[in-house]
Amino acid sequence: MRRKFTFIGAGSLDFTRDLVRDILTFEAFCDCEIMLMDIDPTRLHYAKEGVKKVVKATNTKATVSATTDRLEALRGADGVLITILQGGVDVWRHDIEIPMKYGVDICVGDTRGPAGIFRFLRTAPVLLDIIRDVEKVCPQAIVLNYTNPMAMLVSYLQAQTAVNITGLCHSVQGTAEMLAEWTNKTPEEVSYLCAGINHQAFFLNFESDGKDIYPDIREAIMKDEIAKEEPIRIEMFKHLGYFPTESSGHNSEYNPWFRKRQDLLDAFTQGATGWNPGEHAYILKEYLAREDTWETEFKDWLENGEVEVQRGEEYASHIFNAMLGDGTPYEFNANLRNQGYITNIDDGACVEVPVTATKEGIEPKGTVALPQQLAVLVGNSARIEELAVQGAIEKDKEKVFWAILFDPLTSSVCSMQEIRNMVDEMFEQNAPYLTYFNTSK
Repeated sequence: MRRKFTFIGAGSLDFTRDLVRDILTFEAFCDCEIMLMDIDPTRLHYAKEGVKKVVKATNTKATVSATTDRLEALRGADGVLITILQGGVDVWRHDIEIPMKYGVDICVGDTRGPAGIFRFLRTAPVLLDIIRDVEKVCPQAIVLNYTNPMAMLVSYLQAQTAVNITGLCHSVQGTAEMLAEWTNKTPEEVSYLCAGINHQAFFLNFESDGKDIYPDIREAIMKDEIAKEEPIRIEMFKHLGYFPTESSGHNSEYNPWFRKRQDLLDAFTQGATGWNPGEHAYILKEYLAREDTWETEFKDWLENGEVEVQRGEEYASHIFNAMLGDGTPYEFNANLRNQGYITNIDDGACVEVPVTATKEGIEPKGTVALPQQLAVLVGNSARIEELAVQGAIEKDKEKVFWAILFDPLTSSVCSMQEIRNMVDEMFEQNAPYLTYFNTSK
């Protein structure tokens, strides 16, 4: 059966190109239809040309189409991948710059805290519109969301639709590969149990051939080159006993311990690799730089670049193969609203837990309880995210304020009134994107 895969937000050029490549590595999809959709015609054009280059390099019979019409793109789709950004750099830069005025020094700002919450508020109604279109023209489709902030968006959508949607992030397998490398193992030689919430999950065990290799990790972090690579995650590991997913830069802004004083910034964030948390608003500066160079760089790749034909490490193609292809079961960590999957995190909150994808669907692999110290940290973040989700669904600005009021980093540097003033300013700045709050109480 010939399958159709639709990319919403195909203008995420590198991501689209690589995900298409991954899909085409499966025999069941070598003759599939790839449908690309984006609201930016220029980026859509480049996406189509890039995917056509991938199809040619992989010597498959896939067809490639592109449209700015979302309903046309979704009609008859078997699989849908969402990789949108609502508002460009000139919009979301204020998510970082306004909090900085109040002393909230954000590094990335795409997941939680004031920046992540307002990114969520802008994006939520757009994703819900996409899902309503899915309900109309391809209700049985498997929908995989890569758009951040993952947890809040998935919770928001799963609370309002029966569409089969889950959220995917590469931080779990990326961190597992890093820890394997630190202990001189290949990714295939390690196994683990990882659970929590998106960007704040923890490896509850980490083994090789049935042997606990956490002692090997503790030995590895004594090496200077590793200590410098992940100073914040290593500090958390030392004090919490379990290694967290996501980078040091991300983790620096999810917690109250690292970005509230200059001496702490100097101690923990200088010279770190990855997201470079020693630099304010790393991701903003990166995107500002890309605004001037992406087109030239992609043109150069189209004309001179090579296509890497080996499958990458993202989950999406494996999930599609398990559910729509040859049926090989696939285990991964998915984002789902909690239904007892983590027993000491509130039900309804979006959690990131081990699951298996099969022809029958996506099923969590049993239940887990987080160690108490992790349940406090993760549970607090999950409850804050749910406040923001409820604020969006109920159009309640006060719940949005409360969500930011209790954000660990924000509350470590701001008074309650300063936080209210900051939230008011962010609502005003984002007014064109938050018209649905006009009917709020």
